[in-house]
Amino acid sequence: MSDIQATQRDDASAAEATETVENADTTATVGATADTSGNAAMTGAGSATTEPSDAEDAGEAQSADEAPGTDDADSGEDGASAQPAAKGEKGSRVRQLEREGEVAADFLESLLDIADLDGDIDVDVDGDRAAIAIVDSDEGRVPRRLVGTDGKVLEALQELTRLAVQAETGERSRLMLDIAGHRAERRSALVELAQAAIAEVKQSGVKQSLEPMSAFERKVVHDEVAAAGLVSESEGVDPNRHIVILPA
Repeated sequence: MSDIQATQRDDASAAEATETVENADTTATVGATADTSGNAAMTGAGSATTEPSDAEDAGEAQSADEAPGTDDADSGEDGASAQPAAKGEKGSRVRQLEREGEVAADFLESLLDIADLDGDIDVDVDGDRAAIAIVDSDEGRVPRRLVGTDGKVLEALQELTRLAVQAETGERSRLMLDIAGHRAERRSALVELAQAAIAEVKQSGVKQSLEPMSAFERKVVHDEVAAAGLVSESEGVDPNRHIVILPA
């Protein structure tokens, strides 16, 4: 082999080695970038996690929606009321709830128009919640199918309205929606049921379990039991979550 051929071969080998090293460095850089991006995405996803919804409260001992004696979302499981707000803070909170009601009313009116359904919207503030009701109008009655079996459609519409309010205001909403007086009628029936169960527990001294209920229904019963001087607990998970009334 001539000296020229040997030199050319050595140069080719050196070039090949250099290219290999460069490719390895590039691969390592891309891999490191991918790892960094993946970690950043995971970190971002964790940071973007929102507050638990009311549906996730089913795994707790008692959800904020059903805590006895209060409608405060920040109250504890024992239903203890939050500290009284200052007058200025209370006024600000009322204005916030009124704003929630306005946004919810606009959303529901649009929904009724799109579906070509009759109904008027009533807006109020009940405790620490905006209270919205779809009621019969002069043009016609609210279709009862908007309530659905056991109020399931009503519950779904309530959650949809809460999401619409949150999207507009940036704040999580705990508004309460009623349609055609369903909740008002159900509340009256639950109060009678609770009072009968309370009387039975006081007389027998034995705890009593009630039928499975929604968070709204459980709260009505919790409030009634607390007013009677007894203690109630929620047991199980939805859809079988129910109340147990304990003797004094």
